[in-house]
Amino acid sequence: MQKRFDHIAIVVRDTEEALTFYRDKLELPVLFSEVMEEQGVRLTHLDMGNGHLQLVQPLHDDHALSTYLNERGEGLHHLCFLVDSVSDALEQLPAQGLPTRDTQPRRGPNGRKAIFLQPAATRGVLVELTAEPKAE
Repeated sequence: MQKRFDHIAIVVRDTEEALTFYRDKLELPVLFSEVMEEQGVRLTHLDMGNGHLQLVQPLHDDHALSTYLNERGEGLHHLCFLVDSVSDALEQLPAQGLPTRDTQPRRGPNGRKAIFLQPAATRGVLVELTAEPKAE
């Protein structure tokens, strides 16, 4: 299971407002933005050169990330690594002592698949694994 850094995710209340800092002040170019209705989020990717910065905005007040924002405020949400195959990782990880939050790959942006690891097994950091659509 090859891994490389893919993105860092920041949870935000309002993407457009957050872009006034990340895009306008830090001058990170916006690569794409996608509303994922089934997951209730808007994901916006900015180019950091060696990876992406992903802004994650919950679309509904009853979304788990809205609760997260109310309890913790805006900030770092998770790290993501690109793997060869999310399906293979899902099969291999338990044998490595790395339980996942997901029992099946979920849809990620741009047609990717993704899974999240249990933070209790990753030293308290939420870690996502994703793969390019052609890899699955």
